Amino acid sequence: MEGVYILLGSNEGDRAECLQQAIRQIEKHCGPVMHVSALYETAAWGLEDQPDFLNQAIYIQTELAPEALLHETRAIEKAMGRQRTVKWGQRTIDIDIIFYGNTIVRTENLDIPHPMMHLRRFVLVPLNEIAPAFVHPVLHKTVQELLDECPDHLVVKRFS
Repeated sequence: MEGVYILLGSNEGDRAECLQQAIRQIEKHCGPVMHVSALYETAAWGLEDQPDFLNQAIYIQTELAPEALLHETRAIEKAMGRQRTVKWGQRTIDIDIIFYGNTIVRTENLDIPHPMMHLRRFVLVPLNEIAPAFVHPVLHKTVQELLDECPDHLVVKRFS
């Protein structure tokens, strides 16, 4: 079993329910969900003229290899109505693999650790809630250190 940190995001429909549905599907198809952060609301990043996102970090245990995990998460996104038509566009669900243990993967389809995670506050804030001491296997800094140094000033607020 490998420990994997995943970031979930949604800005279409009932955002909180979409995140919960994704968690249920990840647990069913990928492995047990061990930790879940609170929900955080953030303005859209990249393509800004769209509804705010809800984001949530989760930690799972999986027996799936990285590419197989990507295949399963993409299948969950598709089953939940995700359409990949516009980069950074609106979506019912976004499932990003942030860390797969200390494994480094660089393929045509998959980059782990997520190559932009350290530059995005909407990733780091929920991740820091559940894994502040986890050390990035490439940058050799904890999630807390990455958050402290993050150049992104987008407001990330706890959602109630």
